[in-house]
Amino acid sequence: MALEELAFLIPVLPALAFVITFFFGKKLPSGGAIIPIAAIAASFVISLMITLGLLANPEEVVSQSVSWFAVLNLGVLIDPLAAVMLCMVSFVSLLIHIYAVGYMSHDPAKPRYFAETALFTAAMLSLILSDNILQLFVSWELVGLCSYLLIGFWFAKPSAASAAKKAFLTTRIGDVMFLTGIIVLTADLLKLAGGFTEGVYLLRFDEIFSYIPELSAMQANFLGFEVSHLTIITLLFFGGAVGKSGQFPLHVWLPDAMEGPTTVSALIHAATMVTAGVYLVARTFPMFIAAPDSLMVVAYFGGFTALFAATMGIVMNDLKRVLAFSTISQLGYMMLALGLGAAVGLEAVGVSLFHLINHAFFKALLFLCAGSVIHAVGTHDMRELGGVAKVMPITAATMTAAALSLAGFGIPGTSIGTSGFFSKDPIIENAYLLGEHSGNWIPYIFSIVAALLTAVYIFRLIFMTFAGKPRSNYGGHESPSVMTIPLSILAVLALVFGGLTRTGFMGFLEETFTNSFVNVDIGSLAGLGGNEIVHAAGHEPLLILWMPVIIALAGLGISFVLYYLKAVDLGAVASMKNPVYKLLYKRYYQHEIFTEFFSIGVVYGIVAFLGQVVDVIIDSIVEAIGIVTVAAADALRRVQTGVVQTYATVVIAGVGLLIILVKLIMEVL
Repeated sequence: MALEELAFLIPVLPALAFVITFFFGKKLPSGGAIIPIAAIAASFVISLMITLGLLANPEEVVSQSVSWFAVLNLGVLIDPLAAVMLCMVSFVSLLIHIYAVGYMSHDPAKPRYFAETALFTAAMLSLILSDNILQLFVSWELVGLCSYLLIGFWFAKPSAASAAKKAFLTTRIGDVMFLTGIIVLTADLLKLAGGFTEGVYLLRFDEIFSYIPELSAMQANFLGFEVSHLTIITLLFFGGAVGKSGQFPLHVWLPDAMEGPTTVSALIHAATMVTAGVYLVARTFPMFIAAPDSLMVVAYFGGFTALFAATMGIVMNDLKRVLAFSTISQLGYMMLALGLGAAVGLEAVGVSLFHLINHAFFKALLFLCAGSVIHAVGTHDMRELGGVAKVMPITAATMTAAALSLAGFGIPGTSIGTSGFFSKDPIIENAYLLGEHSGNWIPYIFSIVAALLTAVYIFRLIFMTFAGKPRSNYGGHESPSVMTIPLSILAVLALVFGGLTRTGFMGFLEETFTNSFVNVDIGSLAGLGGNEIVHAAGHEPLLILWMPVIIALAGLGISFVLYYLKAVDLGAVASMKNPVYKLLYKRYYQHEIFTEFFSIGVVYGIVAFLGQVVDVIIDSIVEAIGIVTVAAADALRRVQTGVVQTYATVVIAGVGLLIILVKLIMEVL
């Protein structure tokens, strides 16, 4: 049997591990952790072997499909885009599960934890494998359910339960938009195809892409403007990605998702959930590049999110919250990279996915290092730490490696650099190309300022946590090897993966939309969307190539002076009396605006008011019925006199009227 025929097992094995661990985990060592670890390891091996085969022949992708309700299908698609995602998700999830054996060792609910994380991984792998938009959406919703269960894992804590509900409800806004986009797309495809045809699966990606020119030609009147149906559909899809991948303004659930175990945070922020939105836009990229204005909307939202989140990261004092805002910011970079496809075409998919993969390594490492610190010292408030490197040297070294990768240190024009350098810098350079080509410099400004703030907040975390002297009596010790070995593996990947794979990775990803499953001409589709692709990458001025590194060094210098040398007294600046600091620390009053004012004040207020109105109306109707009934009964009671003569008179009169009426009717007929 060819290995490709086992592709369906990639999500099925972790799903089976969920069932076994959920029912029998209490009777197994470590809460049954070995079951999901073995299943995910098998999924990784299958994914890796298929990917290696695909590298040799990227045009012959793995495509399997079975009929589902005659006009729909369940299918597996492993092309270059899916292959790299499968390997990353299964590998990072495997390391996190191994690490969790030590991290969750004292938690009595280990079986439930490992069962839910196995299902979480299975849902994400299923999402990646989907060859049609409906199957992808079903897996998308399952990912959302698992995130709700894991964020609220410690459901006895009110803050955890609240964070889980917030994540579930916030992402539902995006999910409704995504589902609406699927409905609009289905209606348009049915109109174009003349209805469903047995054996033709309209919602499969190859069929959808074949109708892109016709979808682009369909126009709708929106607020007096003629808008392409393709623009409407892609923006609705992007709305789903905004919710899942934490883009402004639906990013508010991500910082609160820290209420779950740190290993859950690592899963959500590195391998699963938040990468789903980026994957959706990348998977449907041919639709986006053919839709007028859609990619520029993606670029603006991505660039602004990168900067917006970074401004909040520089004032947070909680280890995990700093990393949460870092995730939002880096997801903004990934979306910005895809949006820049309006200028660089298919290269945007390769650059965005390269940063997604590299980010998975260094962000999983950052969260697991934070978990190592919290596990050892019992606090995640950086103001209570300091000097942790002396008691946790391995954790300190690996987290510093992750910080260097996040900031993007390297030497332009060489193969020397961290993984983040080789993926984030091309995004900034592509933003420069967009500005040079179109005069639109806003995405470039967003990206370069966000890069400065990124270096500031991550080295602020390093210096406040690991350098100097302890600021509290936290004790501490290095974590066990079951935790430090995954850290060391991720640290190596965070440092060298980008340099080793950058050339081959980009070329491999460019085969995503030219293979045996789907074959589209990105250049002609760009023309439909009014996007002109430039081919100047790699020829930017020397200063532009060095600018991201100069900015990263400047951020490191700022943090070194402020938080290591402490050359400036930050007491007056980092004070609630400072309106700028207060604005950032309060997260631009997003909780007050979105939760207290809009959700509780406006939405709940309207619902409560309507509830009172309905109550008044129903009460009035019931009372009116009672009054009418009593009045009618009173009137009838007056007629019932009890006198026989009166009844006889009424009967005779009635019979007489009836006879007269019958006679009149007979004469007319």
